[in-house]
Amino acid sequence: MTHGKQLAREIFQSTLAALDIPRVMELKLTLAGSKLVLEDATIDLSACSAIFVVAIGKAAHAMAAGLRSFLPDSFEFKGVVAAPTKPETPIPGLSYFVAGHPNPNAHSWRAAEAILALLCDADERSVVFFLLSGGGSALTELPIVPGMRLEDLQAANHALVTCGAPIEAMNTVRRHLSAVKGGRLALAGARATKVTLAVTDVPVGKEHALASGPTVPDPSTIADVNRILEHYGLRTKFPDVLVDWLDAGNMPETPKPGDPAFQNAHFQLLLGMHDLFHAAHHASEARGYVTCCDNSTDDWRVAGAADALLKKLEEWKNENPGQRVALIADGELSSPVTGSGIGGRNSAFVLACVEKIAGREITVLSAGTDGMDGNSPAAGAVADGESFDRAKARGLASAEAFEQSDAYTFFKQLGDTILTGPTGNNLRDLRILLAEP
Repeated sequence: MTHGKQLAREIFQSTLAALDIPRVMELKLTLAGSKLVLEDATIDLSACSAIFVVAIGKAAHAMAAGLRSFLPDSFEFKGVVAAPTKPETPIPGLSYFVAGHPNPNAHSWRAAEAILALLCDADERSVVFFLLSGGGSALTELPIVPGMRLEDLQAANHALVTCGAPIEAMNTVRRHLSAVKGGRLALAGARATKVTLAVTDVPVGKEHALASGPTVPDPSTIADVNRILEHYGLRTKFPDVLVDWLDAGNMPETPKPGDPAFQNAHFQLLLGMHDLFHAAHHASEARGYVTCCDNSTDDWRVAGAADALLKKLEEWKNENPGQRVALIADGELSSPVTGSGIGGRNSAFVLACVEKIAGREITVLSAGTDGMDGNSPAAGAVADGESFDRAKARGLASAEAFEQSDAYTFFKQLGDTILTGPTGNNLRDLRILLAEP
């Protein structure tokens, strides 16, 4: 492994280590006696008749553990946790569901039903902590469409995630087809005080996109949904029961700002883009790179993002002659599935860079902070100026692998996949571009 690739891997691993959720919860939340001090309110937990916890997402276990350690043991709670893995140490009072991602499974469905049942017991003296992180859109789901079965839900979700639409468009559709998204969990617990704590993999200001916004007002409309369905040809890909329901005009609108259910609802960010950039910037500078951060390519197609970020890297290098430079980028790129291979948007981004950096002293890494990349077992991949020739010597063609959506297989044969397993966190995808003098 070249030195550049090793350093890129170290920067990624150091970034993950710096984003410890229980520690962040201790730093960013304040408990003064029995009073929880939030950015927009103070809640006296001793006056509550019950404390409920709803943890949804890839970071659900870490967030639930963090909340349990943050609150004194005298504050008992019960709740529901929907995550892609089993907990290492189950917390008493919580019911766990090993739910599906990126496609919802039977446990995703049961988790949604359990959450709705839990919220039925939440009255005016209850506090509900919603612990939300990325991946929640699939990990908890219950269709609002009468007669939809699990296989119909899975088919509809697969059509969405493979159509090439940006995450905001996908979540707009999800919110309108779900009984638990787009503010509908806030409606279900309308009487209770609701505190949403978020580890977000969506851009700042778009909190309604995190886990498809189950506890916040939905700014999108039915008209937006119809435009998305038309633009991406989704009606031809959806199951018949869903198409018939759509054609009948039965779609109800999601709750909007001003709905009474949001009057006693509070949202506070624990980890987001700034935290990811700060940790990655620090890790890169610690290894001798003059570093800048950029999120201008969020939601771009992978090929266009590769061109734009490599151009920015070259400009940054020219601004810092004689220096080792790094460009840190985040966000989720669009990578439509065009073949039957194995991989995801992170390995596809690196693959799109392989030929462009051939023969140059440049290293490119892209990986998901959740440890997952599409349908592969990897978080992403890394490449440098030697990757193109190494692949060619093995009979591998980067353009063909890209067309077949088979980036993981390409990099696996080069020994350049990033394997972390589930990280228990989920901010945004992280791209690290390094250039030597």
